[in-house]
Formats: sequence, C-alpha cells, structure tokens
Amino acid sequence: MLAGLAERVILSWGWPRRLMALAAGAVGALALEPLGLFPALVLSMTLAVWLLDGTAGTGWRDAFRSAFALGWWFGFGFFLAGLWWLGAAFLVEADKFAWALPLGVVGLPAGLALFHALAFAAARLLWSQGASRILVLAAALGGADWLRGHVLTGFPWNSYGMALGGHLWTAQAASILGLYGLGLLAVAIAASPATLGTTRRRPWASPLAGALVLTALAGYGAWRLPPGPMAEVPGVRLRIMQPNLPQDAKFRPENAGAIMQRYLSISDRATSPSTMGVADVTHLIWPESAFPFALARQPAALAQIAALLPPGVTLVTGAARALPGLPGESGLRYRNSIHVVADDGTVGATYDKVHLVPFGEYLPLARQIEALAAWLDRLGIRQFVAIPGGFEPGEARLPLAVPGLPPVAALVCYEAIFPGAVTPEGPRPGVMLNVTNDAWFGDTPGPHQHFAQARLRTIEEGLPLVRAANSGISAVIDPYGRIVASLPLSREGVIDSRLPIALANTIYARYPDVFFAMLFGVFALLGSRGANRRTV
Repeated sequence: MLAGLAERVILSWGWPRRLMALAAGAVGALALEPLGLFPALVLSMTLAVWLLDGTAGTGWRDAFRSAFALGWWFGFGFFLAGLWWLGAAFLVEADKFAWALPLGVVGLPAGLALFHALAFAAARLLWSQGASRILVLAAALGGADWLRGHVLTGFPWNSYGMALGGHLWTAQAASILGLYGLGLLAVAIAASPATLGTTRRRPWASPLAGALVLTALAGYGAWRLPPGPMAEVPGVRLRIMQPNLPQDAKFRPENAGAIMQRYLSISDRATSPSTMGVADVTHLIWPESAFPFALARQPAALAQIAALLPPGVTLVTGAARALPGLPGESGLRYRNSIHVVADDGTVGATYDKVHLVPFGEYLPLARQIEALAAWLDRLGIRQFVAIPGGFEPGEARLPLAVPGLPPVAALVCYEAIFPGAVTPEGPRPGVMLNVTNDAWFGDTPGPHQHFAQARLRTIEEGLPLVRAANSGISAVIDPYGRIVASLPLSREGVIDSRLPIALANTIYARYPDVFFAMLFGVFALLGSRGANRRTV
C-alpha cells in the first residue's frame, strides 16, 4: 500500500503536485505548539521525500528548478499554517493596518518559503536512491533553519527543532545540540519512514534507525531530569503581575491613570487568606511596555509605585525610555527597556532592547534614509508601536543588576527566541528575565509558540527563566524547562514563586552551535555518498 501511495506522489505533476507540497508543509506545522503532534511531521517529511523523488528532469538544471519550486510551495504551506495568527496584530488598530494584513499573513510566509526552496534545491543536488537522501534532506532543511535564524536580523520562529523541543524529554538534548541540532534530528527521524514506500532492500532499516534515535533522545531526557524540584535561591520571593490589558484603544495616554490603578491593584492582591499581597515578596515584576508613557519621566507614576512597594521590595518592569535627540535631531528618541525601580520610586539599572522587531518596532533603514521614511509614510507603512520614528536599539546586550537577584540576562519580547544569543558578555548570569506583550495576537497559537521557544532557552543555557507577559503566558521555569508556576493565556492575576538556582554551564552554553555544525557535516557527508543517483 505504501509503495502505491509513494508512486502516486512521485509521479504527480502540475497543480496537483504543487497543492500536495502546500498541504504537506501545512501538515508539518501541526508538530509545533500548541498541538505538538510529532506524527504530523512524520507525514509531512515522508511526503517531502517522495515529492523530491519525483523532481528528476531531462538534466540537473531542470531537476534543480523543479525542486526549488517544490520547496517554495512546501515552505509556503508550512509558514502559512504556522504563522497565520500574525494577522491578529493588523486588526488591533484596523483603521491603520487592516489593509496590510495580506502582507503579514501571506507575504511573510511567501518570503520565508524561499529558505525551503533553497533547501530543497540544494538537497536535490545530492539526491540518491537509498536512505542517504534522508540525511541530505535533514542537512538541507536544518541548514536553512540556521540561515533563517541569522539572515536579515534573523527570524528563528518555528524552526523544526521545536517539534522535539516542545516535549520535555526529547527537549533535553538541546543542552548539547541547541535548537538547530534538534532540528536536524527532527527532520531525519520524521523523514525516515519514506524508505518503506520506495526502497526494496531493507526498507525497514531507516525507520528503525529513526525510532531508535527518538527513543535514545527520550531516554536521555528521562535520565537527565532530576526526580524532584530544584533548590532555590535563598531569600528571593518573586511576584509576577499579569494584567491582561487589551492591546487596543484602552492602552492610550489618556487612560494612563486607570492603567496604573489596575497594575497597583493586581500587584497587591492577596493570593490566599494567609498572604499580605506585595508585602510578602522581595521582587515584583511587570511585563513589557507596561505604560503608555515613558515611566522615568513621570514623577507622579513613580510616586504611586513608591507608595505600593514596602521597604526592601524592588520592581522590575518593562517601559518605554525617552532619550534626548542626537545633535541635529528634533524631538526625543525612544528605546524599549526594562527598568529596576527601588522602593523609594527611583529608577536604577536599565536594560535597552537590542534586537528589535522589524516593522513592529521600527521601519528598516527609515532612520538612516529620510527619503525612504517619507516614501513609506506616504504609502501608509509604519511600525505597529505608536512611537514617533519607532524604537531605536540598545547599544549592547548588557547584564541587568537587580538588588537581591543573581546577575540577570534581560530579554525583551522576542529576544528570547534566539538560541545562543540570550546571555550578555561577561560573567555567567544566574537567571533569564523575559518581559513581553503578546496581547497583539489574542488567544491564538502565537503566544503558545513564543512561550515554548523561550522555555527551550532554559534547557540550552541551564538557566531558570522568569517570564512576565501582559496577557500570558507568564511563568517561572527551572533550568530543565519544567514549569514551576504559571498563569495561562488571557487571565489577569499574580504568580508567587521562589527562584530556582541555575545549573553549571551546559555544553551548548559553552559551545553554541558547535555540535549542530558537526552533526550537519556528518549528515551532509554521509548523504553525499549516494549523490547523482536518481530515485526509481
């Protein structure tokens, strides 16, 4: 039966073939959060192998072009199904951005699909008859994921490694291989059953090897995870406030007073008859861009915070930071920041977000090229945040000094999705702090995917994560990726938690992506042994 199905896929042509590739890519996205269905990736990658088997043309150029087009359709389906939720952000202020919704929902997947197109074309150059083509496809797609995470500021969202990284046992290998190494294994394991429909000699060898690798990953994860909870940092009691404030007209300067009162009220909420609100904690944490104003320039707001905080309690909060304009510039410059606020209302240490979101927080090149900025404005193209000129990036990823906490690796929003780039230079931090605001995307897969990717950083780095999200998912996560405490999406409230201690440096933290590169080389070398032989 599988042989007949494989033959039909291989011999398909024209639009049925393109639509088959589109559907196969879309099915693969079901392996990601919030569903995490790894069998969906098995179906997706098995079809990908069979589709590539049918790309033979009259010469290698025809085969290359056919594979490139096939990869684009496959990638378009994968990213369309995995990123459709981005459209929710265009409807928050529909009068300004609804017209551009197709650019985000269709245009971005179409552009990202080029990475898959290149991967399929490169794989076709080394394609063969036997099981070695499984490794070729894994190396090609794994390499494409790595490129996507670095080219044009990078966008490693929904890399294939998340199909394994979303499950606690299989995710533990990220402490060695990182996200991209997991991606190589995920594709190879998922594609291994393709030989059952196309290989006559020992067709079971490839899927058996895939099953053994998957079992080994799960076994390693079960062995690595400790049986009980982590030890805790002495004297630290955290409270994360999740306000669940809609990202709409309510979040405007004229509503600043009501917003502040909401934060103060939720922050001081008693969680049980025996608790006393914020007086029971040492650190209060608020999410990204918590205020519709620059906090450090609002003495009245700082005075309200001082009145809330008992002696010795520190607030760590996201906030826009206003800076004087540069020589020759009029107006202020703004950065997306994290402030540390003492119990007397004074702002101490600050971290400025380094890795900004293109078109979300700034328009690429608009600050450098005035004519481009004017042209984009005439077209109605502007960044989502209502900041004149958009945010500017911080100068460097620096540690954040928070009294009473170990050295903090501060991460604003999607800075937490970049593997190997979440800790500052210098001494190793003892905790990662991620403030974010996913209210732009409502109750869609987006916030779940964001949370899962931030969670994987704990396993890679061996560091606990404290995450404060406006609408969720807020959590404290230990360095094995285990959730210590959390609040679900679309709920207001507080989390009270201790802070787990950090582990010693993981292998990945010491040598980021080195083992990915080694595994990539092994896959490419073994896969190339059967190059230039056509599947029949």
